[in-house]
Amino acid sequence: MEQKVGEKLVAALKKRDDAESQESFVKAMELTKAYASSGSATHYSAVTRLFYDLFEMFETGDDPRKKK
Repeated sequence: MEQKVGEKLVAALKKRDDAESQESFVKAMELTKAYASSGSATHYSAVTRLFYDLFEMFETGDDPRKKK
């Protein structure tokens, strides 16, 4: 059974050195930090949602805005 995106994110947080999703985590974190520091974020929930969507995009290759 394929692991869900949320489970992959938890694994990346728990096992930072050997998680298979580590590259996606790092990319999402860097882009999210750049966005948050730009002053464009109006609410912290926008930053967390952006991080999750970016992580999902890097993991699946799908555009998170086109969810079913």
